[in-house]
Amino acid sequence: MRGLFDTMQLSRSGLIAGVVWLNCLGGPLAAATITDGAGRVVKAADASRIVSIGGAVTEILYALGYEQKIVAVDSTSLFPKRALAEKPTVGYMRQVSPEGVLGLAPSLVLAIEAAGPKDALAVIESSNISFVRVPDLYSGDGIVRKIRIVAAAVGAELRGNCLASAVEADLAALAKLRAGIKESRRVLFLLSVVNGRPMVAGRNTAADGLLKLAGASNAITEFEGYKIVNDEAIIAARPDLILAMESGPSGLTADAVFARAAFAMTPAGERKAFAAMDGLYLLGFGPRTARAARDLAAQLYPAMSNAELPSDRREAADACRP
Repeated sequence: MRGLFDTMQLSRSGLIAGVVWLNCLGGPLAAATITDGAGRVVKAADASRIVSIGGAVTEILYALGYEQKIVAVDSTSLFPKRALAEKPTVGYMRQVSPEGVLGLAPSLVLAIEAAGPKDALAVIESSNISFVRVPDLYSGDGIVRKIRIVAAAVGAELRGNCLASAVEADLAALAKLRAGIKESRRVLFLLSVVNGRPMVAGRNTAADGLLKLAGASNAITEFEGYKIVNDEAIIAARPDLILAMESGPSGLTADAVFARAAFAMTPAGERKAFAAMDGLYLLGFGPRTARAARDLAAQLYPAMSNAELPSDRREAADACRP
């Protein structure tokens, strides 16, 4: 009898852990009043009809099991692949039409921080619809904050905790991998070629943040943002690898890039070191970003070619859906 009694005595922490796990797999909690990415206090009281603006926002909503509540997405919502196939689109996130959004009668609009134009968002914001700006910081902590704000906005804090914990486990494993890097490789992120001139990523960009997570150094640090540079700047940057997006604006390929004399004269050009990755996977700073950083690191550092993250064994999203 005593043994049975002891078995039934769950510690407070154990009970809480059990409740958290069950709620990660169960239904949503009541929506909360939150402070969004713009510092605004927003009460998102109804998540029955969501317009999702931003690829990472949509990815998080699907990971939380809220796809049935989404009435429209933007054109950057490329993961999961079925999102654009099964949902109407409100267009590109930086060219949102207030009429197009409000015409869908949403109860909640979740928009990534970079969405626009400002005037259009101001119209949506001034309506009676709950409008939440989702922060977009290019760091591991930024990913976790993004997840928690999206989850809080739809009243799914415990599912959000579940997803955030899975992402934090990946980030912790990635940090251990970075600790073993003895010499950081220099990478130049090539966004596009505009009128024959390359546009590259400087500091405080998604590309710069991803390179840091991968244990690499941005070869361009003289400016912030994405800017067009001349051939002299490319040569002086001395990148070990050229990184681009798959199916980018100019259809960048290794042959096309290294056909340019400036790129051919770099250490990357000498080895034809070029990598192209899916744009949202690479720059979205969502639930899969740690894996994207690991995949890039594996191309830069041979010792990481077989490195695993916790989510390789189980999709983080699978554990947190209802």
